[in-house]
Amino acid sequence: MADCNGNCAACASKGSCSEPKEDPVKPTLAKIKHVFVVLSGKGGVGKSTVAVNLAVALAKRGQKVGLLDVDVHGPSVPKILGLQGQRAMSDGEKLLPAEAYGVKVMSTGLILEKDDEPIVWRGPLKAGVIKQFIGEVRWDELDYLIVDCPPGTGDEPLSVCQLMPDADAILVTTPQQVATLDVSKSITFCNQIGIRIAGVIENMSGFTCPHCGEFTPIFKTGGGEALAKRYGLPFLGRLPIATEIGEGGDEGRPIVETVPDSPAAKAFMSVADNLLSIG
Repeated sequence: MADCNGNCAACASKGSCSEPKEDPVKPTLAKIKHVFVVLSGKGGVGKSTVAVNLAVALAKRGQKVGLLDVDVHGPSVPKILGLQGQRAMSDGEKLLPAEAYGVKVMSTGLILEKDDEPIVWRGPLKAGVIKQFIGEVRWDELDYLIVDCPPGTGDEPLSVCQLMPDADAILVTTPQQVATLDVSKSITFCNQIGIRIAGVIENMSGFTCPHCGEFTPIFKTGGGEALAKRYGLPFLGRLPIATEIGEGGDEGRPIVETVPDSPAAKAFMSVADNLLSIG
């Protein structure tokens, strides 16, 4: 089958097109200044919440930001951004990303007919849709593209890092050793495939009671910073546990937008400022 609808010279001379279709990934990436891939070797560390709030925080700093959710089987970004129920549209050539809080967004959650519809795909299909989400979405010019990956070092993170070798990784962990041990595997993963590491974020780093002001290190504290020090990596900051973060995720309202003066929102903005200093 012709890739050019029968309009190229090869079709006219041979009856079919043997010229390969141009890879759309490189032209797309040429318009994006910086890519940060958010990784974690362990699930349940709040990685998607971190990715969403960092994307919105960068947009609040005046940057043009895109957020690509490649958690194919469990896309939570649309819910956290209040986009649940919306569906991606096409302009006839490319998919148009959804927009929320100044951020362009693409996710498998935006292409499913029903929100409870499972995706039952093996590796090659997942790699294919990730490539489409990079090259066949109208991202246009961006200062930053944040890529939210599922936990682990499997198909999705590997596909993203191979397609975007100039990206920088952001590693998210919680303070306890069971988390930092798994995240250390992500560090080794990045080193093996040659992806630079921008730094480590320690999420869920203690809780301050809004009534009495007492600080409680529910999952300990300092594990993320110790991990960064052990591997000689930048430590990008601590993010606290806060009820507003969970409530905001359920309501589709990121805390950096809805409660900007809260300690948690200020912590996210501080991490975003550290990322700006990198790029």
